[in-house]
Amino acid sequence: MSEKTAPRTTFDQVALDYDEVRPGYPKQLIDDAVAFSDIPDSGRILEIGCGTGQATIPFAKWGYSMLCLDIGEELVALLQEKCRTHPNIEIQIRSFEGWDPQGKTFDLAVSATAFHWIPPEIGYPKVAQVLKAEGYLAFFWNYHPTPYTDFFRVVQRVYRRVVPEWNAPSERLSTDEKIQTTVTDINRTGRFEEVIVKRYPWSKVFDKDGYLKLLNTFSDHRNLELDRREVLFRGIGTVIEEEFGGAITRPYLSVLYCARKRAD
Repeated sequence: MSEKTAPRTTFDQVALDYDEVRPGYPKQLIDDAVAFSDIPDSGRILEIGCGTGQATIPFAKWGYSMLCLDIGEELVALLQEKCRTHPNIEIQIRSFEGWDPQGKTFDLAVSATAFHWIPPEIGYPKVAQVLKAEGYLAFFWNYHPTPYTDFFRVVQRVYRRVVPEWNAPSERLSTDEKIQTTVTDINRTGRFEEVIVKRYPWSKVFDKDGYLKLLNTFSDHRNLELDRREVLFRGIGTVIEEEFGGAITRPYLSVLYCARKRAD
């Protein structure tokens, strides 16, 4: 599958919606990533998969120089507008796998709900390669805590009816299993010291239109045939309106993984 047709490219098709409804990250998470990595004031950050800047701008406010990579031209265009007041940010439209660092090294590599698109056996060793001695990675994801509750449990009947081939939540990795998988992937490389894991629970309220717009930025939902996606969204919208008063609260668990590069 080419880079242009991979599921990770679907975000660029809905860049404005992605920018509007995709959640950011708790301020404490960003602050902790900076504190754990002990990055100097003159430090350089590499961001892998910057999107429209949900994590870029919070790091940029610290004043660090950043090089940000993403394959989405429309996503990057939106971020470039935001970065006009942050001259220390450079953005390149390219994948991390295809990027040639040309000898550049960084104090900190960050990635926000993006690194799962890169095969771990390729991604983590390359991160270690471009980090300075004792540099850090600080990767983080927004997870939906399991087991599902409230609306997210009820709405599964719509998914079972419209997309029965999708695994039920009980058949997918739990949040704890996802966290352990990521820790294992990092440790398996042998290139990093013990992984620090920190969790940040929070939530966000969505009205019906906002939640459906959020779903429309998810690669699995976007890859459904248009007619089928419309049936799915109509069913979900009906549940929100008729059983939950027109709005739902989506729980999030942001998880930070921070690890120092081992001495060569």
